[in-house]
Amino acid sequence: MSTNTSRLFEFDISYIAATMLLLYVIFLLLSVLQGYPVAGIVSSLQRVTFLVAVYGLAVLALNLHWGYAGLFNIGVAGFMAVGVYTSVMLTAPMGASPPGLGLPLPVGILGGMLAAALVGLVAGLPALRLRSDYLAIMTVAVSEIIRFTYKSNTFSQFTGGAGGFGSIPPGPIRRLFLQDASSIISEPTAIGAFVFDFMQFPMLDGFSLGRPVTLNIFSTLLIVAVLALVYAFLVRAVNSPYGRVLKSIREDEIAAKSLGKNTNRFKLKTFMLGCALMGLAGIMWYGAVGQSSVYPNTFKPELTFYIFIALIIGGAGSNTGSVLGGALFAGLLFEAPPRVATILSDVLGVTQTPDTIIAALGPVASGQFVPLLGFFLDNMSQLRFIFVGVLLIYLVQRRPDGLLGHRSEVAAATDLSARPSRSNGGDRDE
Repeated sequence: MSTNTSRLFEFDISYIAATMLLLYVIFLLLSVLQGYPVAGIVSSLQRVTFLVAVYGLAVLALNLHWGYAGLFNIGVAGFMAVGVYTSVMLTAPMGASPPGLGLPLPVGILGGMLAAALVGLVAGLPALRLRSDYLAIMTVAVSEIIRFTYKSNTFSQFTGGAGGFGSIPPGPIRRLFLQDASSIISEPTAIGAFVFDFMQFPMLDGFSLGRPVTLNIFSTLLIVAVLALVYAFLVRAVNSPYGRVLKSIREDEIAAKSLGKNTNRFKLKTFMLGCALMGLAGIMWYGAVGQSSVYPNTFKPELTFYIFIALIIGGAGSNTGSVLGGALFAGLLFEAPPRVATILSDVLGVTQTPDTIIAALGPVASGQFVPLLGFFLDNMSQLRFIFVGVLLIYLVQRRPDGLLGHRSEVAAATDLSARPSRSNGGDRDE
């Protein structure tokens, strides 16, 4: 990695750290205003970190497709579903309902990523020769085929059908905290109980985070570690000769072919790698590490659109922008609005919450605006996506490259636009 690239990497890390600090300050204030206890505040910050990490993973995978290779994949949710379903089916005990193979979690993670990559191979072989709009139609169709396959009763004995996996069996991370502290000597895995007891913080007069919060913290730290590894891997990959070929394909595929590059092979490899990372994001998000249940309808097309929105905010073609876009979307656009609405309802003493917009607009004619305000605050979980739409319109008009998409990355190994100055011995006009 060159000196300039290293400096840029260090700057990007500090950029991400500053964004996370801003989010922590915002949600700390929101938690205090809502009157959360210390354990509730910690849980609130943990949830924000979790959402940022899983959105960051998914957006990084999509950025590899769209930002670097120019592959218009809008079937992200489907490949996430393949990853998490395969992982759960491999790791669930044989006596569970639906039954699994009872394999270790690392095997389940690798199996889920491999399955997503293979589905990407099957889908990509006939489709990567299509134009971007046709590729988009094909990928969203594949995503829906996957969702309805998992939802079908035909395979319900393996996938759970529409009910999915309502209770994912605890993986190693959870099992660490299901032990009793008295068994720490006889049971090596009871080290989690020791950690849990340490998190009681007895010096704070009996304060305890509680076992669920402690478990969520350690699970989230694991996902953050995975995000850091994927981010470092992709930064290294896109600055390698492989990454430069991808950028050349994105800019001008015909020119890349004229230089002897097998563009179809590069696109297929990239498509498979991106699908594998999408499967990993699904495993971290909804699998044995993140949530405790998974359902087919979780992977509707709107999940893909959320991830695309985060990529647009951060800027396509930038790994750092992908993480920042995921953080800002998850924190400020997805998680914060309902919290702010709850605080405003309490502060303003809004008790009238009409069920329909008609019932809310009726009293406005007589000068009563409280019902309308109550309607908006009560439906903030749905209305927040209006804010997202307004933001997208603004970005398309004012900043189409996103936050960091303006930082162009040349496909050549060196910047050919640089010219030696006269002070450095450059050619002089005679």
